[in-house]
Amino acid sequence: MENKVVITGIGSITPIGNNCSEFLDSLKSGENGIKNTSLFDTTDFSVKISGEVNIDLNSYFSNKELNKLDRFTTFSLLAADEAIKQSKITNKLNLDRIGVIIGSGIGGIGTFEKQHKRLLQHPKKVSPYFIPTMISDIAAGHISIKYGFKGINYGIVSACATGTHAIGNSYKQIKYGDADIMVAGGSEASITPISIAGFSNMKALSKNPDINSASRPFDLNRDGFVMGEGAGILVLENKEHALKRNANILCEISGYGATADAYHLTSPTPGGLGAIKSMEIALNENNIHYSQIAYINAHGTSTLYNDKNETAAIKSVFKKHSNAIKISSTKSMTGHLLRAAGAIEAIVCILSMRNSFIPPTINYTTQDPECDLDYTPNKSINKNIEFSMSNTFGFGGHNASIIFKK
Repeated sequence: MENKVVITGIGSITPIGNNCSEFLDSLKSGENGIKNTSLFDTTDFSVKISGEVNIDLNSYFSNKELNKLDRFTTFSLLAADEAIKQSKITNKLNLDRIGVIIGSGIGGIGTFEKQHKRLLQHPKKVSPYFIPTMISDIAAGHISIKYGFKGINYGIVSACATGTHAIGNSYKQIKYGDADIMVAGGSEASITPISIAGFSNMKALSKNPDINSASRPFDLNRDGFVMGEGAGILVLENKEHALKRNANILCEISGYGATADAYHLTSPTPGGLGAIKSMEIALNENNIHYSQIAYINAHGTSTLYNDKNETAAIKSVFKKHSNAIKISSTKSMTGHLLRAAGAIEAIVCILSMRNSFIPPTINYTTQDPECDLDYTPNKSINKNIEFSMSNTFGFGGHNASIIFKK
């Protein structure tokens, strides 16, 4: 017997809000979270802007704790705390059947850079906490230890599809009876010198210095993405289990698809063939007709190839209905949160459904003939949403699509 899977808690840390309430308000108003980078000196860098999280971590963690936690892990812990409190998980539940899957692409890259500088001075200066602070799976470990969750526990790394894969794999754990509850999502804190230099030199980042126009998905004049940071954490639960404990059900997961392009390290398949398949698998899992999807939170990175190929893929899957679907890329507001993007954008879908609105794609001024769908330009709109879809696609040809039901 297959179980239905619901969401009973969400938590977020983003450039436009340090919790889901702030995030919701910013999504509605179309707030721009892109600012001049303050986390390091950008004097010698061609890219000087990013989507930073505005938070004083010293208000939440002691100096002793911060010495053992990378920035990406602190984001995970804060977002998880919000989601778990909303879900009202207590130690009276069977902790052996609560698992954690949290993804991060680069993990503690900030810690890596800091400790490498110490290594160049002398090997003995490298912190004994370096490895457990830096490794990508450690956020899942910290959450498990803090709350005593003893079910399946690991991290996922699949480029920008990571957050969605974490949710999707957690969904499967519950659907097939291997867990009652899963804490899932993604976290990233990659606004560091080497990350910005690497993405910039491969020409993935926008060189536009204007914070009010650099992140402009689907716009004709887009020239790359803007780096963001943050975390999104969701609590997934067996529907019957949630009902028995009177948990607050936010929505249901109605489909999940994951594929590979098998084409190129960084470019999507022309026409978005891998994306087409991931969306079709998600729709077909529970026989959802494409006309039922009212909103798509697009991957929409503001890069030339992603945006036009994602548009082509949506048109292929949704046919004439593609013109009626409301689409937006909230990366226009947050920047690209890399491996946390899928989890944050899943939360966008949930907030949109529960509050009956479509968040905008801000900074949109000039239509691209190859991107000719309704991207909800510049202002949010009110709309009842029964089904929504979130797409995430990553370097290496990773594709993931997930569907939520109101």
